[in-house]
Amino acid sequence: MKSPRGRNASMSDVARHAGVALGTVSNALNHPDKVANSTLVRIRDAMDELGFVRNNQARSLATGQSHSLGMVVTDLANSFFVDIARGAEEGAQLESMTLLLANSDNALEKEDTYLDLFDQARFAGILLAPFEASTDGLDRVRSHGRPVVLVNVAADVSDGCSVVVDNQYGGYVAARHLIEQGRRRIAFVGGPDRLAPLLERRLGVERAILEEEGRVALEEFIVPAVNSPEGRAVGAEIAQRDARDRPDGVVAASDLLAMGMIHAFAGVIDVPREMSLIGYDNNNAARESSLPISTIAPPGYELGLAAARLICDEIFRPAEHTHQSVSLKPRLLVRRSSEL
Repeated sequence: MKSPRGRNASMSDVARHAGVALGTVSNALNHPDKVANSTLVRIRDAMDELGFVRNNQARSLATGQSHSLGMVVTDLANSFFVDIARGAEEGAQLESMTLLLANSDNALEKEDTYLDLFDQARFAGILLAPFEASTDGLDRVRSHGRPVVLVNVAADVSDGCSVVVDNQYGGYVAARHLIEQGRRRIAFVGGPDRLAPLLERRLGVERAILEEEGRVALEEFIVPAVNSPEGRAVGAEIAQRDARDRPDGVVAASDLLAMGMIHAFAGVIDVPREMSLIGYDNNNAARESSLPISTIAPPGYELGLAAARLICDEIFRPAEHTHQSVSLKPRLLVRRSSEL
């Protein structure tokens, strides 16, 4: 026996087919310990025969409870955010939660759409690795009582939890590496300061240069996006200069920028003999490039895992939960693009 064509089997259909009360089917789904084993078998057989699929969204709306977390990341083309998502999924599974992932593709409008979707579906909580530190969507979701944990952007602990990379430390370590390679004319290529991680990377580079007390010069290129075409454009500008006027070391705020620059330098500037170059993010493409690119590797998996633990703690242990901001340090990975 199947449910009528074009209609999903309901709990009432299951109850009639199994010859039990509707309340017994409800108990079988939600409190199976209250139902005799022989009755459970009959109900489950009826569900299989009818093709019954439990509507968890409807159940969440009715009970106000959900075992799902939503996560919005800004760019799944960047393996850093893939690592974050994998860590978050692992953390959710440890608490018997499921994670649904959405990619905003560097668009605030898409980010807001997914935030509203997860909110309307009454998800237990939302993890957000945002395009930038905008507050409208966050304020709207939080006003509905939905816990939100920010990833890769710091939040005021009075508003909620956040997990971030110490990007200023990362920028500092990148510049120190080039200085220790003997580079004395360093360029930083980064994005707009409104994007907090990029601003912090620049500040870290500047701190390392200041420590040199004039022995190392710094030139800065601020581009609208930290992608390969922008890196190629900056690289072409540098390549056109006289060799004496070029930087001899570059800190790029992303691996994609660094890759674009290397393409522009081909046949003109020898990397790393004439110029050392280091990126940021530990993007898979940088590791597998024909010239492997040195990088600052943020702990993406650990970020996602920590974020999931924080939001599950807020969901399941609200009385004991205290909002906090967790900062994790990145590490230097030296490859051929910077090592002489």
